Amino acid sequence: MSDELMNSAEVNEVPEEEIFRQRKAKLERLRSEEGYDPYVNDHWDRTHMLGEARGEFDRLAPEESSDEMVSVAGRVMRLRRHGKAAFADLMDESGALQLYFQRDEMGEKEYAFFKKWVDSGDIVGVRGTPFRTRSGELSLKVKESVLLSKALRALPEKWHGLKDTEVRYRRRYVDLIANPEVRDTFRKRALVINTYRKVLEKNGTLDVQTPILSNLAGGANARPFVTHHNTLDIDMYLRIATELHLKRLIVGMFDRVYEMGPNFRNEGMDPRHNPEYTAMEVYWAYGSYRDMMALAEEILVACADALGGRKVMYQGTEIDFTPPFKVATMADLVKEETGVDFINISDADARKAAKDRGVDAPRGASRYDILPLFFERFVEEKLIQPTFVFGHPTVISPLSKRNRENPDVTERFELFINGWEIANAFSELNDPIDQRSRFEDQARRKEEGDDESHPFDEDFINALEYGMPPTGGMGMGIDRTVMLLTNARSIRDVILFPTMKPV
Repeated sequence: MSDELMNSAEVNEVPEEEIFRQRKAKLERLRSEEGYDPYVNDHWDRTHMLGEARGEFDRLAPEESSDEMVSVAGRVMRLRRHGKAAFADLMDESGALQLYFQRDEMGEKEYAFFKKWVDSGDIVGVRGTPFRTRSGELSLKVKESVLLSKALRALPEKWHGLKDTEVRYRRRYVDLIANPEVRDTFRKRALVINTYRKVLEKNGTLDVQTPILSNLAGGANARPFVTHHNTLDIDMYLRIATELHLKRLIVGMFDRVYEMGPNFRNEGMDPRHNPEYTAMEVYWAYGSYRDMMALAEEILVACADALGGRKVMYQGTEIDFTPPFKVATMADLVKEETGVDFINISDADARKAAKDRGVDAPRGASRYDILPLFFERFVEEKLIQPTFVFGHPTVISPLSKRNRENPDVTERFELFINGWEIANAFSELNDPIDQRSRFEDQARRKEEGDDESHPFDEDFINALEYGMPPTGGMGMGIDRTVMLLTNARSIRDVILFPTMKPV
C-alpha cells in the first residue's frame, strides 16, 4: 500500500490491522533511512493554542497576512498534497487551524521530509505566519515543521466523526479525537463539578476524603462489590455511599463537610446506571432537610447558569431550573395520580388497591410499604420539572429522622427532574437507640433475603452514642446532573471510561 493510500480518507474498506502494519513499517523506514525517531522530542514551545491563534488573527481580511511568527502544535487531521504545496488541518484541544506547506517557504529538504513521512493522525509542531486565503480561510504559512509523534493507527471514518457507540465507549481516546463535541461535554462536566465545589465552599463546607474500601457497605440500600484483603484475610467492600463516615466527622466536631467522588454498586446497567458513578454527599451540623432543599436548589441553579441558562432542552423537552422548585409530599402526588389516599387508608385497603392496580406488594405489607411502590409505578417518571418530594415512609428511610407529627414518615426529600432522582436528603437520625432499632429491622430484612438492606454497623451506633448534633445531609448524583445539562442520552456519554463487558 502506498503512503498516499495510507493517508487517504477513503480507506474505510482496508482492514485496520493492515493499516497498522503498513504504518509500523513506515516508522521503521523513517528510523533506518533518516535516522529520525519521532518519539524522542520531549518539548515544543507554543506561543498559542490554535483557538487563541484564531481569535487573535481573525481580524485578517482575505489575502491579508501578518509578519508575526506563531508556534503551535497538534494533531494532523487531514492532508491534501498538491506537488510543491500541501494543506493540512491541525487540531488541538482548543480548536483547529489550516496549515499551508510550500516548498519555497520551508526549503526543499524540510518540505520533502514532511511530504514523505507525515500522515494524518501524526502530532506535529509548527512555526509560521498567519494569513487569510482568497476564499477566506484563516491559515498558517508554515516556515518550520517538526514531527513530534507518529500515529500508527488511522483516524476513523473519513475524519468526520466516530458514530459506533460501542467503539466510542471502549476507545474513548479515539472518540475524543474524532468528535470535538464529546470533548466539550467533558469540559462542561468539569465546570459542573467546579460549580458544585464553589457553592459548597461559599457555604463554609469542608472538602474531605473517606475510605473507598471498608469492612461494611453501609449508607444506602444497594448491593456492594466484594473483594478480599490478603494480608488481613478478610472480605472488604467498595463503598456504596459515603454517608456513615461523613456523619462520624460531624460527631467529631467538624461543622460542615462534603465529599465528591466515586461510589460502586453491583447492580444493573442501563442508560442511567453505571456500576461506578460519581456522587456528592454533604452534611451540615445544626441543619435539617429543609436546609438541604435550599442548598440543592442553589447548586443546580448555579450549574445551569454556568452552562448558559436556566431553561435547558433535554431530548426535546424544556426543563426550567428557575427557582423556586415545586415541593410536594409523596402521598399527595400518589393521590393526585391514582386517587388512593395512603395517609388515611387501612393496610388491608392498601393491599387491595395494590392488587387492583397490578402492584406486586409483599404479603402482609402495610400501607407505608405500598406507598413507595405506587410512587415508583405511577408518579416518578411524570416528574419532569424539578420537584422536591418529601414524606417518605420510615420503613424505607432507616437513616432519617421521623416526622414529629406522623412518625410513620420521615423528614426526608428526593429531588426529581425528568423522572430521575437527582438528590436524596434527610434530617439525619441522631438518636442512637432509634438507629439501633432500625439497623436491627434492616438486619432482619437481610436475613429474609433482601440483599440491599443495610448491614448492622455497631461502630456507627457507638459514634452516635457520643452525641451527634441535629444534622441535615444530602447526596446528589453528578453524572445525572451532567446528563441533563448537556443533553446526553446515556450516562456513558458523561463518564469518560464507562464500565464495559470485556471483548
